[in-house]
Amino acid sequence: MIPDHDFDDYRQRRVLVMGLGSFGGGLGAVKFLVARGASVTVTDLRPLEKLSDSLAELKETPPARLVLGGHHKSDFREADLVVVNPAVKRDCPYLNAAIEAGVPTTSEMNLFWKWNRAPVVAVTGSNGKSTTTAMIHAILEKSVQAQGSARRVWLGGNIGTSLLPLVDQIQPSDLVVLELSSFQLCDLARLQVSPHVAVVTNFAANHLDWHPHLDHYRQAKQAILRWQTAQDVAVLNADDADVCGWPVRGERREFGLGCSGERGVYFQGGEAVIHLGGVEERWPLAEWLKLPGRHNIANALAAIAAATAVGADQRSVQAGIETYQPLPHRLQFVAEVAGRRFYNDSLATTPESAEVALAAFESPVVLLAGGYDKHVDLSGMAAAIARSAKAVSLMGQTAVPLRQGILLHEMRTCEVSLPQLSFELAFQWAIDHSAKGDVILLSPGCASYDWFRNFADRGAQFSERVRQYAVSNQQL
Repeated sequence: MIPDHDFDDYRQRRVLVMGLGSFGGGLGAVKFLVARGASVTVTDLRPLEKLSDSLAELKETPPARLVLGGHHKSDFREADLVVVNPAVKRDCPYLNAAIEAGVPTTSEMNLFWKWNRAPVVAVTGSNGKSTTTAMIHAILEKSVQAQGSARRVWLGGNIGTSLLPLVDQIQPSDLVVLELSSFQLCDLARLQVSPHVAVVTNFAANHLDWHPHLDHYRQAKQAILRWQTAQDVAVLNADDADVCGWPVRGERREFGLGCSGERGVYFQGGEAVIHLGGVEERWPLAEWLKLPGRHNIANALAAIAAATAVGADQRSVQAGIETYQPLPHRLQFVAEVAGRRFYNDSLATTPESAEVALAAFESPVVLLAGGYDKHVDLSGMAAAIARSAKAVSLMGQTAVPLRQGILLHEMRTCEVSLPQLSFELAFQWAIDHSAKGDVILLSPGCASYDWFRNFADRGAQFSERVRQYAVSNQQL
């Protein structure tokens, strides 16, 4: 394992930031390092015109040098430190050039962890981690408010917010809530650190275009638990046979829809049943939760288990869940137009997340699905579409294998498009094959990189298409 950097003073250090990224990680690293006196070079494969928005955010903390439209190995060899976007593969030749030259590498999250002084509640998993992370944050904010405390609760990580530029404002008495991806955990493993409260929502094959095999992906996820101590808490999904078998060093708490245990949070008869310290409490979770789908009940159970581990009580849990607003691009209601309800679930980038989105609706669903091929098994998703969708408009690299899997399914009840050539055509096909009372759902089950900049761009384009459709129907 390649060690991280071991110096604390960045003044006059030549630091190379590889990739500004799309969700603030690279920007956060640049802001932090420039403020601490480093001489920062930003290198990115994208040209200036595609980075104009990001670079505008660096107006107050500009890097010393920009290298855009490509990377140069000499920049990596001559740096004192390289900060890498976590999605960059570890066999990247530019990283190898730095390593061969003895240049240490790190990441935005590793930098944050090095300098953060507050306890961390962190969430990982193949599906549901963003919603669970945001729910925990909402509950803990209500808890702090109820206590009249000066403590702050900070939200960041893979959910799209870099806390690194703000790390000096985070006090030891505060709480930090992070979403952590497998990429981030791979890099954090070099620091041999785990959060005070670690939540694992579930585990299913994902990102096998990046991880060399499934066990490598599993080991990356398990890093969230690996260095906990007996004073820490591990919150695991009791309904996930794989996750249940993961080694735990901290106090074990479970959550589940289909089973119950001696220590955890479970769902029975519309209630969250809390088993902690030999005492059972029942909270009316179904009355509090406004989000559709049983998967969101599971997310709420996980959030309750984590939030109560750091002191949240029933009143704070209720207030946090009742006022929780769905994340953008996660089963987000967009509009009702011409009797059709449109939902943006662009953040569904795994087959399993598309499956649970389909199961969230009782109305007929016309689905937009497919995208970038991450080399994961799509057979379960194809079967769910065949059984549950009224019609499906197929997009991107995975359109052909998805179509083959759906058409071969004996229980198929849905109409299946040919692979669409553009998002405009995919959206129009969905409209043409829908009727009043239907749900038109963007839940791709795949990453967005082949047709879009990222999942947010995909969701924004969907919402814009809905707006245009509404205008054409004179509803806006």
